[in-house]
Amino acid sequence: MTRILALFAALLMPATALAQAPAAADTGKALVTTYGTWRNAMLRKDYPAWQRVTAPHRQVDTRNRIVSEKRAFPASIFDVPAPPPPLDGLKMIHLSQKGSTAKAAFFGKVNFGVGGEPTDNVFVVSFVNAGGWRYDRADFVNLVALPEVRAELAAGNLKYVAETPDFQASGTVPPTPPAVGPAKYIAKVYVFCPGREVQVQVNQPSRHRFVNDKQAEIVLGGANDGTNSVTYTIKGLEGGTGKEALAIRVYLMSEIDGTKPIKAFEYQVNEGEPVKGFGTGSFVVDAATAAKLVKSSR
Repeated sequence: MTRILALFAALLMPATALAQAPAAADTGKALVTTYGTWRNAMLRKDYPAWQRVTAPHRQVDTRNRIVSEKRAFPASIFDVPAPPPPLDGLKMIHLSQKGSTAKAAFFGKVNFGVGGEPTDNVFVVSFVNAGGWRYDRADFVNLVALPEVRAELAAGNLKYVAETPDFQASGTVPPTPPAVGPAKYIAKVYVFCPGREVQVQVNQPSRHRFVNDKQAEIVLGGANDGTNSVTYTIKGLEGGTGKEALAIRVYLMSEIDGTKPIKAFEYQVNEGEPVKGFGTGSFVVDAATAAKLVKSSR
């Protein structure tokens, strides 16, 4: 029996047996309890309880994103598309702990309560130890495109989770970011970067990292009146050709019905063209632009 399988077996033991199980089993129980407490806080929309059980950096990051979208805080914490799934009926198939970080992977019919028949997939929950284990984030791994992995896990073959880096604790607790003020203008940074890693900074507080991705993220703190700065770095990834197309854009999001987002900044490279490894730029929000973004108070 592998160490992971031994841990899994220990977590299924009765409480009297768990008292004599390895310390890792106690950690597993603590993580399950922490997630359950966090989930209950989300379901009850209990902000003080959510604060007590959520990692410090995640609390600030969540607040920053909400106020940067000009949504109500803390009420918007609980405005999620689906309730957090329960762990009931799921099996803990992997636990990784390194320093003050931990990840627990669960396998089974992950049920988000949105209808339909849940299928066997993987649910990974990340934690940090800050005066006790606290919830950081959760990731849903849909195995619909990995039927062989799904069959392996169902049969007890845990090679996939044991060898995949994304299931392993990093050992590094993310720093708590500075709190940003409410945005005046909502902005998003969009990056298309197949075969590359791109890091973008918009003004001082908003830093973003994209890896082989096509994604948009909210600009923390939003855009400001006047000049706004943009800095980016680009590097190739192993397996990339170096000839892929690339796009970095910043959009200003209008709050006026019927007004499309405004493309405020763009660095774009067509397929096969050379790519700069580093660049800076800026965009300006003047009175005419601001009038397209927010309704006049008059």
